[in-house]
Amino acid sequence: MFTNRSQHRRSRLHGDALDCLQAGIEAAHPEQVVREHVTLSDGVLSVHGEQFDLGDYDNVLVAGGGNAAGTAARALEGVLGNRIDSGAIITDDPAPTDTIQVLAGDHPVPSERGVENTRQMLASLDDAGESDLVVALVTGGGSALMVAPAEGIELADLQSLTDALLDSGAAIGEINAVRKHLSALKGGGLARTAAPATVVGLVFSDVVGNDLGTIASGPTAPDETTYADALAVLDRYDVRAPAAVRDRLERGARGDLPETPGPDDPLFDTVSNYVLADGLTAVEAAADEAERQGYAPVVLSSRIRGEAREAAKTHAAIAEECRASGHPVEPPVALVSGGETTVTGPGDGVGGPNQEFALGVAVDLDDGRTVFASVDTDGIDGATDAAGALVDDETVTDTETARQALADHDSGPFLDARGAVLETGPTGTNVNDLRVHLVADGGDGSGTS
Repeated sequence: MFTNRSQHRRSRLHGDALDCLQAGIEAAHPEQVVREHVTLSDGVLSVHGEQFDLGDYDNVLVAGGGNAAGTAARALEGVLGNRIDSGAIITDDPAPTDTIQVLAGDHPVPSERGVENTRQMLASLDDAGESDLVVALVTGGGSALMVAPAEGIELADLQSLTDALLDSGAAIGEINAVRKHLSALKGGGLARTAAPATVVGLVFSDVVGNDLGTIASGPTAPDETTYADALAVLDRYDVRAPAAVRDRLERGARGDLPETPGPDDPLFDTVSNYVLADGLTAVEAAADEAERQGYAPVVLSSRIRGEAREAAKTHAAIAEECRASGHPVEPPVALVSGGETTVTGPGDGVGGPNQEFALGVAVDLDDGRTVFASVDTDGIDGATDAAGALVDDETVTDTETARQALADHDSGPFLDARGAVLETGPTGTNVNDLRVHLVADGGDGSGTS
């Protein structure tokens, strides 16, 4: 999985950290997850114990999108086989399929091909009727990959707005509240297109808390936000939105445009959504692997958020406490966490939240018995080619330079120059970030001295 693994195996401790990360990512891979939670027996489709008799439906259609939609589509074909009549999904990480069309999109900024292919995907649902079953694959990254601009909104408007929102410091739920009111697909739009068919959403969450309305901007979920909420986000973060965007939101807030379908809309009477994997899936698997290696696993949280370099201080402090006092656990210990931190504020450097988190930890590492690793489970940390970084007490020898890199949000070049960057390429899944902090007991640099 790690294409540059050899340069990181400086000790058993380093290798153990990589093994924990790999176990976490593999546990959240769609082929593993679908095999565990989606089955077909005697013509009955079971999802998390809920059953759908395929004999009750004329056609089984597949639609959706996201970073992991390609591998999810391939995994679904492995379950349903020729029971799938047709399908189309949008992704930036394609996988070979037999029946389901895999169409290209772009992430994190929407593109023209994303618009064209999303139009094609939605058109495949135009003839869906009440005797059809639509299986919707919804994964992280779908907000940018599935692009269906609402009337009066151009792609250029969405591209400009996306850049501004991502730089604003707004939370993902706030960002998606705006996106949902500028789209014909988000905020329940895919479910509305598929109606009156029965819709089964298979969801891979990259959102802390698994809010179905936020994951991929909720294409199959009710929307509890309003046009007024979207306007408030722009004002709260002083986002300079294109004129067409503000005009649409203001018209909607006045009641001149219909709201996105909410929780009470009868549209959702025939829609069921199931979260098959999330950040905790990866965190628990990484913790299990750490325990197998001889460490006492401690799951700190799968919901860590906020500024990466600030959250890193707490992670580092807990590891220091384990080493100094044996609280909350005596070493050898593995502190495992997930979530989604952010990088905001002044500075135009290179490096995503996982690299910044790792550098924030590395600044305080002064003991060879400790390593820390953090990756984005989709293999792409921010707008870089790196998945994240693995650091130890030798990563930072010049604290002043390291702190300046943090201040400039330029962690990528700093870590790359010191051989600390981790690379995987696209992993086929996307369930937020995954971190492993190993503290050995002073023996041979491993968890089992």
